[in-house]
Amino acid sequence: MSDDNKVHVDLRTNFGKGFARRLRAEGKIPAVVYGHGGAPLHVALPGHQTSLIIRRANALLDLDIEGKSQLVLVKDVQRDPVRQIIEHIDLLVVKKGEKVAVEVPVIVTGESFSGTIVTVDLATIKLEVEATHIPQHVEVSVEGLEEGARITAGDVTLPKGAALLDDPEVLLVAVSLPAAEVAEDEGDAEATEAAAPAAEEPAAE
Repeated sequence: MSDDNKVHVDLRTNFGKGFARRLRAEGKIPAVVYGHGGAPLHVALPGHQTSLIIRRANALLDLDIEGKSQLVLVKDVQRDPVRQIIEHIDLLVVKKGEKVAVEVPVIVTGESFSGTIVTVDLATIKLEVEATHIPQHVEVSVEGLEEGARITAGDVTLPKGAALLDDPEVLLVAVSLPAAEVAEDEGDAEATEAAAPAAEEPAAE
């Protein structure tokens, strides 16, 4: 756990939209800590530091709550749909060595065969991993793959200790020809089929 993830938080006893707005005006983010059977704990996070940390997927925070350390996983970030300001964060209590279910981004590397295009059907994959060893992403390579190639969740090389929670047959990436090229090929085939019967008709006597 990096020292950069250590966050000093303030406990809060006031709630409501008005109080939340005042917190955000002070550069803080309202949040709730829950899990492991404990009562939800309402806190205020330092806005700038927290914003930097949660740029990473499945970020872990080491909260300092009145001198006590608590490890939490960022489970949900609510943003204003227009201004994209963080309005609230849900934090899940985790323990070292504990397994958690997370969605990990899928990064596509390499270039498929010349003239083909790569379509990402699913941008994340669901894994069960140790809370303190959550991968930032998984990689799949399309290097040299030709039209018709498919990469499913079951094809992904998982990090050590990770288990796949998605159906292994779930499609992640597909390689195909551009639509215009497919339409052109189909048009050529139809023209060839139409010309064939005419060529076979006997000449008029």
